[in-house]
Amino acid sequence: MSRRPAIGLACGLAIGLTLAVAVEACSTSGAPSGLTIYGAASLKGALSAVSTAWASSNPGVTLVISTDSSAALETKIEQGAPADVFLSADTTNPQELIDKGLADGDVVRFAVNRLAVIVPIGNPAGILTPADLARRGVKIIGAGDSVPISTYAARLVINLATQAGYPLDFVKRYQANVTSREDNVASVVSKIALGEGDAAIVYTTDANTAATVATIDVPEAANVPATYGGVVVRASKNGEAARAFLRWLRGPSGQAVLASFGFSAP
Repeated sequence: MSRRPAIGLACGLAIGLTLAVAVEACSTSGAPSGLTIYGAASLKGALSAVSTAWASSNPGVTLVISTDSSAALETKIEQGAPADVFLSADTTNPQELIDKGLADGDVVRFAVNRLAVIVPIGNPAGILTPADLARRGVKIIGAGDSVPISTYAARLVINLATQAGYPLDFVKRYQANVTSREDNVASVVSKIALGEGDAAIVYTTDANTAATVATIDVPEAANVPATYGGVVVRASKNGEAARAFLRWLRGPSGQAVLASFGFSAP
């Protein structure tokens, strides 16, 4: 009996196994192993929880989180920083990346925040309502003009000026009381917590999670919705996984995590 067919079969199996291993190796090496998420400073706590929740259902794709002001993160991406997803505290910064050809698709709205006034524990300046922000001598901590919270705060102040019990020159008085402008909202909260200012307008989520500040409620009729938007960075090498992450964030699991930190659905 000839052994050639058996030898041929063995060789064929060996070659087939080698090819299968090679294909599997190529597939594994080409699969994304992580996503770099650039997120607004006000998302820092939520994104830590998001990372944990995402990992439970997507064990092969880890999240690397980096937070700063939305404007600063947009600038970094423009300068070539290797981000996969940009999550901003507004929709303006992500849209600018799209307009410049640096992000794909449309802005994905994934969360809504509100605004509140915070004061140091003990409230040394005696701030009782937002109207007191116009009182002479009150030291207000703000953020830089390019930081989204500044835009939202300016809208809130304009709205408050139309409310009963607020002086006609409320906007002017408020602006005169701003003593410093920080790089991001996290720094604003920190300054108030340290007693380096009397009051600040921040996101409700920051006010609720900062144990070292007290909150002064804002009239709902004057409050301003802060809509958060995300995009996939065009230079991402993990575009498919990045898009999957944004879909997940907009889905039930992602929204549940964000809701636990005080964010509303868009």
